[in-house]
Amino acid sequence: MYDLIVIGAGPGGYVCAIRAAQLGLKVACVEGRETLGGTCLNIGCIPSKALLHSSHMAHEMHENFATLGLMNAHADIDWGRMQAYKDETVAANTKGIEFLFKKNKIDWLKGWAEIPAPGTVKVGDQTHEAKAIVIASGSVASPLRGVTVDNDAGVVVDSTGALALKKIPDTMVVIGAGVIGLELGSVYNRLGTKVTVVEYLDTITPGMDAEVQKQFQRILAKQGLTFVLGAAVSGVEASDAGATVTYAPKKGGDAKTIEAEVVLVATGRRPRHDGLGLEALGVTMTDRGEIAIDAHFATSVPGLYAIGDAVPGPMLAHKAEDEGMAVAEVIAGKHGHVNYDVIPGVIYTTPEVASVGLTEEAAKASGRKIKVGKFPLMGNARAKAMLHAEGFVKVIADAETDRILGAHIIAPGAGEMIHEICVAMEFGAAAQDVALTCHAHPTISEAVREAALACGDGAIHV
Repeated sequence: MYDLIVIGAGPGGYVCAIRAAQLGLKVACVEGRETLGGTCLNIGCIPSKALLHSSHMAHEMHENFATLGLMNAHADIDWGRMQAYKDETVAANTKGIEFLFKKNKIDWLKGWAEIPAPGTVKVGDQTHEAKAIVIASGSVASPLRGVTVDNDAGVVVDSTGALALKKIPDTMVVIGAGVIGLELGSVYNRLGTKVTVVEYLDTITPGMDAEVQKQFQRILAKQGLTFVLGAAVSGVEASDAGATVTYAPKKGGDAKTIEAEVVLVATGRRPRHDGLGLEALGVTMTDRGEIAIDAHFATSVPGLYAIGDAVPGPMLAHKAEDEGMAVAEVIAGKHGHVNYDVIPGVIYTTPEVASVGLTEEAAKASGRKIKVGKFPLMGNARAKAMLHAEGFVKVIADAETDRILGAHIIAPGAGEMIHEICVAMEFGAAAQDVALTCHAHPTISEAVREAALACGDGAIHV
């Protein structure tokens, strides 16, 4: 009898298992992959960041090294070596999780799980009992109606296939201008592929601050990406030579086509819980196919909990990790909590885009009186020295209390910079608190302070 069985060893699942073990529970984790880490580590976050880093280095060498006085630098792209580096990065991390499981005495039940009854998990021919079960089964790529993905063929692929193409294509169409599409599109654009992004909505990065959307699109277009917005894709026809994408303006008009060597379908993800037996158990689901949970991550079935991409909320690895730790504490009799108002989001392009809290539009729609402080990177000495001065930092604060409501950053290292605001928001800080905090010079993070100053009497360097 286990105290807890966790189904899924992705960021939510393995973190939940480790935290529960730290709290003294007897824990097992079910995972059917050959390696731990889930989608994020095996075919998502980590391999994509490895390729983003590689392609960024190649871009810097070709575009900026001469300006820096590095005159003899030349990058020949060895795609096989780049893929091997990606795989080595993944392997090192998956082995690290295996070590953590052994260190914390967590049993890895290898196989795919089924829940035939409350408190029971079946893996292959073995049945295991547990006082509590946590579903952390993650998500899969959402299909696009009328489009067949075949990663093995390498012509019409999803994000998994895009990470392992046999060669760098000359042309690529990305369907979807969200995080996954723009990150992977950026990788291939920097490696010489002509990339066209087709998006149903009229803006890229749906849900982000409107000012960020506009400037981010301008920056990516300057880098070479082509955007077709407000376009409804009706079909993709594949052949040995490539694929033809058919689309039409969603507001009306004649159908058009684009031909490409590879088509990446990046139209989002959906919860993965097939085969668990949730319907037979009577688990309540949302209209979007997510597992419904209460404030303590409990489902409608006693002793059964769910976290991560399988439940409502942003499909982010760090959100799943927070929930994993919180639900482990709940099961151990402690108080687990996640502050959903302070979950950052990052797009790992160059420059990076990071946000937390309310957008300017959402803050205004809430009825609050707000003030917005903004600082352009052109006023930041370090950014100019790095030849990456496109972008800005934007801080949104309550006009009456000065409390920070949100922040949005386009900058090199924006994913690191956003955490200053996350900590400030977690402690209920005012914009003035950030403005009065000494920041090292010269750093790009000074732009955060300047934006906070702009919420008051004004920034200094603009």
